[in-house]
Amino acid sequence: MTELRSRPRLIRKLQDALGECLCAALDDPCVVEIMLNPDGRLFIERLGQGVSPAGELSRSAAEIVIGCVAHVLNQEVDDERPIISGELPLGGHRFEGLIPPVVAGPSFTIRRRASRLIPLDDYVKAKVITASEAGLIRNAIGARLNIVVSGGTGSGKTTFANAVILEISQQAPNDRILILEDTAEIQCAAQNTVCLHTSETVDMARLLKSTLRLRPDRIMVGEVRDGAALTLLKAWNTGHPGGATTIHANSARSALQRLEQLTAEVSQQPMQAVIGDAVDLIISIERTPSGRRVTEIVHLRGFADGRYHTETYGEGQNNAA
Repeated sequence: MTELRSRPRLIRKLQDALGECLCAALDDPCVVEIMLNPDGRLFIERLGQGVSPAGELSRSAAEIVIGCVAHVLNQEVDDERPIISGELPLGGHRFEGLIPPVVAGPSFTIRRRASRLIPLDDYVKAKVITASEAGLIRNAIGARLNIVVSGGTGSGKTTFANAVILEISQQAPNDRILILEDTAEIQCAAQNTVCLHTSETVDMARLLKSTLRLRPDRIMVGEVRDGAALTLLKAWNTGHPGGATTIHANSARSALQRLEQLTAEVSQQPMQAVIGDAVDLIISIERTPSGRRVTEIVHLRGFADGRYHTETYGEGQNNAA
């Protein structure tokens, strides 16, 4: 009860430390990311506008922000534990905070959660994808293909994955969807949805094992970044097709290599055949000077004769990688 009573005070303290400008930015649907550098300089990235300076934040205010977030997360932040990762108690945005000695001064980044789900048609209007590519994605969802959205930092892969999941919920409104994440970023409009989050004591692999006992129709993972990738691939291969995930990679080929690296963390055997069986579609998205663009949509047909057999949509070419 004491924690429940103290939480509103902590949030007010956090709002005061952030100040009116940053609190307004957190409420602005155009804001993508808020960044505080160790020298106290603030930068804000907005959709279609890139990154621009946003004034400064004092060292003491920055320390209060990081301390408040740590307190809400029940974590300690000090010289021995100088990094805080989790959700900002204001809006559930992704928060990463650092203090000395790993940085010269307190620093943090807030990745703002999307305030609305962006349908595929909006991506077509914004020329991120073509109408034919949107049709291919819709057909893949209808065929219960497993989809991997790949991209680098800030490429918009999570937001695009939200668009894919929105399409899934529209095409299969009665499916039970389980969403697994480290930090809540995936949004789902389906009624029968269960969201699970990792903790300091429950990792992604453990969540995935539990998920298989929760009667899922489709399994979504916010981002695969460790050996739990193998558990996900096996789940997709054993009666739970039609899922989606994101991966940090700059191309479809890089996504396959990254999956190989992640599965190698927990397996002595090469897993290319498992990857070839589980992954059906790889959508690569990039942040370019003119905006975000889907640069590749690759159909993975399997792994045989020592190669991945792929087809790149839009080019009509069969490839072996």
